Amino acid sequence: MGPSPGVAAKRSLPFVGSGKRPADMPVFMLLFQSVPGGASGLLAFLPMVLIFAIFYFLLVLPMQRQRKKHQQMLSALQNGQQVQTSGGLIGTVVAIDEPNELVVVRVKPDGVKLQIARSAISAVFSGEAKS
Repeated sequence: MGPSPGVAAKRSLPFVGSGKRPADMPVFMLLFQSVPGGASGLLAFLPMVLIFAIFYFLLVLPMQRQRKKHQQMLSALQNGQQVQTSGGLIGTVVAIDEPNELVVVRVKPDGVKLQIARSAISAVFSGEAKS
């Protein structure tokens, strides 16, 4: 007696599109299986790839450009320039401590000198401060 007809029929069915993966099938082959809707596995990932591409070009790339522009502004910082800190203070650069990444800023009206982190400078207003 051989195997029953139902068992033989189950063994002959392909696994493509059935939603099950045999133990000896490599995982990357799942990408090439057809899905019940008729689209291939790679086409099913196309919307996700497009979302990531749009996300990259609309959010990540502009942020990288902005960060690079800010780093260039900080590296070109010189004494006498009027700057604004991220906290909103406006003052004139008096001294720059390169190794410690610190900047001494003189704030009006009393000429108080504040020592701040170089990265806390958010904008440079002019090349020379007005007296």
